[in-house]
Amino acid sequence: MEKTIHYPTNKISLQSKLIRLFLLTSIIPIIILSFFSYYNISNTLKKNTEGLTINNLEQMGNSLNIWLESYEDLLYQVYTDETVVALVDKINNQEDLPVTINQLRRFMRALLNTKEYIRSITIITPNGNIITYDQLTPVSSKNSWIENFSLTQEELYEEVSKDNKTHLFPTEYGVTFANQDYYMFHMAHRIIDYKDLEKKNGIVVVSIDEELLRNACLAKDAAERDRNNFNFIVDQNGRIISYIHQQFLTSKITDGDRAIDQRKKDYLEFIDKENLFDKEYISISVYRDPKLSWDLVNISNQRDAMTQLGTQQKIVIFISLLSLLIVVILTLLLSRQLARSIKKVVSTMQVAGSGNLDIRVEVDKEMPLEVEAIALKFNDMLQKLYEALKKEKEAGEMQRIAEIKALEAQINPHFLYNTLDTINWMAIDKDEFEISNAISSLATILRYGINNSNAMVEVREEVEWLKKYIYLQQTRLKNTFHCEMTIDPEVMHYKIHKLLLQPFIENAIIHGFEGTKREHVLKIQIKAEENKLSISIKDNGKGMEPSVVEKFNNRASYKTENSNHIGIENAISRLHMYYGKEARIKITSILGEGTEISILIPHKGERR
Repeated sequence: MEKTIHYPTNKISLQSKLIRLFLLTSIIPIIILSFFSYYNISNTLKKNTEGLTINNLEQMGNSLNIWLESYEDLLYQVYTDETVVALVDKINNQEDLPVTINQLRRFMRALLNTKEYIRSITIITPNGNIITYDQLTPVSSKNSWIENFSLTQEELYEEVSKDNKTHLFPTEYGVTFANQDYYMFHMAHRIIDYKDLEKKNGIVVVSIDEELLRNACLAKDAAERDRNNFNFIVDQNGRIISYIHQQFLTSKITDGDRAIDQRKKDYLEFIDKENLFDKEYISISVYRDPKLSWDLVNISNQRDAMTQLGTQQKIVIFISLLSLLIVVILTLLLSRQLARSIKKVVSTMQVAGSGNLDIRVEVDKEMPLEVEAIALKFNDMLQKLYEALKKEKEAGEMQRIAEIKALEAQINPHFLYNTLDTINWMAIDKDEFEISNAISSLATILRYGINNSNAMVEVREEVEWLKKYIYLQQTRLKNTFHCEMTIDPEVMHYKIHKLLLQPFIENAIIHGFEGTKREHVLKIQIKAEENKLSISIKDNGKGMEPSVVEKFNNRASYKTENSNHIGIENAISRLHMYYGKEARIKITSILGEGTEISILIPHKGERR
């Protein structure tokens, strides 16, 4: 039933208000309002432009990080490759040096050609030997950049080999080749032999052309960038590491520890000295990338925008004065029709506001074009709102499933690589029966994990899968630990999600037992506790830091820079996705004695 709106008779009509308003309006208020609008719009434009620019810089930083991660993956291929490890070992042992070095250079040449901006791949051994494949030198045995590097060869080797991190060295002058100066930045990591993780075999350095950073800074419209807008990068020490003019690379223009406002002043002073734009029209936006600790700087010339805004404001003033005369004449003719049309739209809005999304504004020939456009847009908005509400629930469920699958996809692939490597060595050292058992167990694990990984299974199936997984880990680690499983028969038919416990068990085996000398024992207990499923995973390994345990127990943060805890983070996230507040996870750990993870979850489905 249509709702009737009654308007009070003691109020002034819209027509009368419009007439009085325009009679009281004069030129001076219009001009004052216009100037106020000009400054307000200009300030708003600057703020919105800066906000948009910061967002663009943030996106640029994300893209740059993705690019760098792809090069870090290539670096990973080198420093973990068994062939590289074996060849470097032969070089360190002075075995067949000419042939070995040639083989190593062929390997580096193949990798170098897979990425556009790589200029050199260099391996430095503990004895000071340098094996390199370099595009910027005519001599195959010579390295182009190391003589001009800020660190000596010995300092570089010590810096990289002291830990297991990837080291990123910002842009430095490399070499002049074919009458062109090349500036490069470098990624380096120590070579890792998984048979002896503590052994220092050497380091790998991948040298990347600064042109990669420059291309990451490019605006979508290169011509616009050259005229009025461009980006550049400054490292954490205040040095320019990417710029449109190569001669300024490596110049120190600020102190990286200064506040952002002071750094912006330093950047403004630098740009002003270069005389690219008038200082009063220069706009500077700075975004510090949290991962790289680099400043991504945008320089924009606002002269055209401010000139256009001034011209536009003059036009607005002129039109306002002209409109004042015209509107006074037309008000009497249009106000009545306008008011009637507005009432119709408002009435429909009120009904829609009460929850009835089926109503629509009736458009007639008498309705002004502007009000008709509003009515049509409002009708279209109601239709889209109805469809959006319908899709919102479906989208929410799809997003939840996607997030769960994304977390499950983060299972550490190193287990697969290490297991296959173990099976390979078994093929060499042992009989085919053991190899067959290992391959069979691995195939079962893969089929179970890949096939509908978000499904629910009985505890019995999960336990059988875990036994095969633990068997493979025992095989891989040459039975350096043994496992005791205690499963209450009552819970065998309880339903739980697949792969729920594997990350905790993997963490105990791979990281918990690392560095301990005593006999390694892993205890797994699953039992019923009231109407819930109680799970305990206990090891006598090295334990966790109290601060890490506290974060997990308090749910303060599941994110950590320690890659050893990524599996636990994902597993805890999955538990809370599946069971919400009903899930209980408690970690008890003593350094040097071991860790126990206690999980209490509701069982899903009916038990037999």
